[in-house]
Amino acid sequence: MLGDPQSAGGGPDPRWNPNPDVRTGRHVVYNLHVHLVFVTKYRRGVFTDAMLNRCEEIMREVCDDFEAELKQFNGEHDHVHLLVHYPPKVQLSKLVNSFKGVSARLLRKEYDTHVRRYLWGGHFWSGSYFAGSCGGAPLTVVKQYIERQQRPVS
Repeated sequence: MLGDPQSAGGGPDPRWNPNPDVRTGRHVVYNLHVHLVFVTKYRRGVFTDAMLNRCEEIMREVCDDFEAELKQFNGEHDHVHLLVHYPPKVQLSKLVNSFKGVSARLLRKEYDTHVRRYLWGGHFWSGSYFAGSCGGAPLTVVKQYIERQQRPVS
């Protein structure tokens, strides 16, 4: 797509309108975003506003360690949503494990009395999580773009 005069959406080459989310590495150009959702163990409503604020700070620090960026964060009493822009060298499962592990350890430590009323047994987060890729062109547009490539005729 970078060398093509038309982008997947049929518009001008994306180099003419630089997108700040498109990053470059030594041998890669990328724009990777993931929507993550973490749920508390047993969906217990443990979060307060102050805890969500601290959780966001922790998630931003974890992102810094992975050279990623937390684009958006919010949550409710029993879950949090993150939108993360991350480089291709990052293994998503390792990023998730760090998010959950670091936040659980620090939130339990800093809000011990409150957390113990809702959670016990050493677990803060449910063992599962949601991860969805997002951003860029819809799949139908990408499929059409690939279909329309000028394949050489033998």
